[in-house]
Amino acid sequence: MKVVVLGAGVAGVTAAYYLHRDGHEVTVIEREAGAAAATSFGNAGGLCPSFAGPWAAPGMIAKVLKMSLQRQAAIRFSLAPSPRRLAWLARWIGQCNAERFRVNKLRMQRVAHYSHACLKDIIASGIPVSFDYHQDGTLQLFQHETDLKAVPNITRALDAFEVPWRFLEGDAIVRQEPSLAGSLAPMAGALFLPADASGDCHAFTTGLAAHLAGQGVVFRYGARVQALRTEAGAVSGVQLDDGLMQADAYVVALGNQAPALLRPLGIALPVYPVKGYSITATITEPERAPRAALMDEYNKVMISRLGDRIRAAGMAELKGYALDVDPGRVAFIKQVVSQWLPQGVDVAGARAWAGLRPMTPDGPAVLGPTRYGNLYLNCGHGSNGWTQACGTGKIVADVVAGRRPDIDLEGLTAERFQGARK
Repeated sequence: MKVVVLGAGVAGVTAAYYLHRDGHEVTVIEREAGAAAATSFGNAGGLCPSFAGPWAAPGMIAKVLKMSLQRQAAIRFSLAPSPRRLAWLARWIGQCNAERFRVNKLRMQRVAHYSHACLKDIIASGIPVSFDYHQDGTLQLFQHETDLKAVPNITRALDAFEVPWRFLEGDAIVRQEPSLAGSLAPMAGALFLPADASGDCHAFTTGLAAHLAGQGVVFRYGARVQALRTEAGAVSGVQLDDGLMQADAYVVALGNQAPALLRPLGIALPVYPVKGYSITATITEPERAPRAALMDEYNKVMISRLGDRIRAAGMAELKGYALDVDPGRVAFIKQVVSQWLPQGVDVAGARAWAGLRPMTPDGPAVLGPTRYGNLYLNCGHGSNGWTQACGTGKIVADVVAGRRPDIDLEGLTAERFQGARK
């Protein structure tokens, strides 16, 4: 079949990989000048199936309201009237209870662990893609004794999803991660999650795209999608600036742009952009840089090692689609990194970035079939895109081919949003 993939972020490129592997003639359409130039460019770098879970959780409503009063809150939202944002928030609030959290986390865990296995298979296949991958786990750091109150609930959830963990205190934390020996931040305790890994999402995506281009996959960069044309219950073509492109099947992997494209087709996706920030700093003393990814639970900042660089990312802002970089937010992330790693990293010279995570109110991505027989979705990965993309790419390719995916699609398709307001 001829298959058009819309979007060359990590979700679109991994879908293209599996579609090409199935023998399809694949074309990828991307508005940017290259692959992974938007959301996939500067994310945290953590491949964290152990962490995969929804933002909507018990206690989050009160936490967000409390943070809104803080000067450097990890979460911010605009008070300007926006029907789409308010509708998304209303749905999100409805998911912030224990039962919905359990259901949504289970769905995300199902995809995340499968995805990591798919990524390992891609690595083992011998494709020449270098992206500083290393599986050294995640260290979830708790600064204060009061923060440790959350640990029993966290570990019960980890046990429920059969995720390995170890609780560490005192010197055991530094023995596990020697780079923290000089830390200026308090450490009341830590959870070590050995199943997690780190890697450069941008390097992986651009490398895989280059490999696919060499194998015959067509990448059309700088091409803007105007609309999807439909006829007799199917998509008949993609309207681009320079004409209509036709294929047998179409995969939408457009992140935050997906809802606007799909709305005229009667498909209402409650995906909203949640802005995050990152810095990338050069490692000056390798022995002082962490191997494990560090998750500062208090400040909600993740620090990952990517070769000779450190990537630190965090923050969540519901303020629309603007990509301006707030110097105050960058300064805060630099401050957090300097507390944990006061030596060995050139924090002052770090490069700053801001990106928009395409988030669903319940957490899981939106995958697979639609009301149109040849239109498929690979959208709404939120802050878990890098962790889940290889798995969702394989799932969507299986659905396009008419195969049953390796994991259950229950709760992962657009059907769960039936009746959603546009």
